[in-house]
Amino acid sequence: MESGNREKDLYLFKKTIKELKSKKGKGTELISLYIPARRRISDVAQYLREELSQSSNIKSKTTRKNVQSAIEAILQRLKLLKEPLEKGVIIFSGMVPRGGPGTEKMETYVLEPPEPIKTFIYRCDSQFYTEPLEDFLEEKDVYGIILIDRNEATIGIVKGKNIQILKRLTSGVPGKFKAGGQSARRLERLIDDAAHQFMKRVGEYANEEFLPLLKEKKLKGILVGGPGNTKIEFVKKGYLNHELRKIVIDTFDICYTEEFGIRELLEKASGVLRDLELMKEREVVQRFFKELIKEDGGLAAYGEKEVMRYLQMGAVDTLIITDNINMSRVTVKCNNCDFAQEVNVKNDELPKFEEDLKTKSCPQCGGMLYIADKEDIIEYFAKLCEETGTTLKIVSTDTEEGSQIYKAFKGIAAILRYKLD
Repeated sequence: MESGNREKDLYLFKKTIKELKSKKGKGTELISLYIPARRRISDVAQYLREELSQSSNIKSKTTRKNVQSAIEAILQRLKLLKEPLEKGVIIFSGMVPRGGPGTEKMETYVLEPPEPIKTFIYRCDSQFYTEPLEDFLEEKDVYGIILIDRNEATIGIVKGKNIQILKRLTSGVPGKFKAGGQSARRLERLIDDAAHQFMKRVGEYANEEFLPLLKEKKLKGILVGGPGNTKIEFVKKGYLNHELRKIVIDTFDICYTEEFGIRELLEKASGVLRDLELMKEREVVQRFFKELIKEDGGLAAYGEKEVMRYLQMGAVDTLIITDNINMSRVTVKCNNCDFAQEVNVKNDELPKFEEDLKTKSCPQCGGMLYIADKEDIIEYFAKLCEETGTTLKIVSTDTEEGSQIYKAFKGIAAILRYKLD
């Protein structure tokens, strides 16, 4: 359940960033404030009062009024915070237009960062400053990849769900020749020397790419793969820097040395890299597909209504949702009686849903219907998962597996605890 909470928190954090990035102010009047961990709130309040005083110099009357309102809104929020700020706090505030002129409304967001904030930032701009927030989301753990045979090599990194190829090299090492005597031995020496020079070059490029990551403590390990013995020779004969050699996790027999080879390598190394997010997603989705192809559909369930039914009954072991599902759980109520109904609506269809609601009447008393509440569908699912001890897995559609779940099952699938009739 804890992992489900983390999944939900991460999803909501990403969603908030996306929302904040879409906000645009009329002038430079949206305020972004990053308060570092353990910074005294009284010091920050003093700084803001000085900014409030300085803002009286802003020439535009509207901009001046809006900046001052935003600072005052932040000062009010600061009063509600308790010290010490273990990780710090992030506050965004400003007048955001809802439509044409005169539709501006004060919006204030207070966020607890996932990691401690190190630097104080106060910024006034036409949009909120979200770059430091995006840094928090960046996958910190990096695995180095070296694919090598006598002809070519690929150096890359795997960071979270992303594969990045840094360098491709070709050797120019000649193939085997049919020749006899001294000429054969001379050719063999030339081939061995060319292979040595190539591996030396691959080692130099790998050192150049991986050593800075190791110094930053981001590089968790290196996987080496390729056909034949070249990969083993490359590791054992010291072509890699000794510090990097210490973190070589293993060597793997791989048929290819390009991007497809990296995917093949990750597949073979999945036992070693079980903690990598990429592997966790792949594992859970493959478990779902294994159940699905069983004769009776196994313990797989899919489709919004079916999954919802199983979830409410507490029969779901693992719920799989894609991060781009873009739906809301909408509560419709009657303004005259106690009628209430919950429905899932796609976010881009909400305006039409609201319009259509005006033409409908309550099935109990004929009264008017209205939207009483609206909640992000993943937040709603996360609550249900918490209540029923279900593991929530939010998968990215950037991966092949996540994309399959989205295309084939509209982004909702489940692995059941038991099958119901």
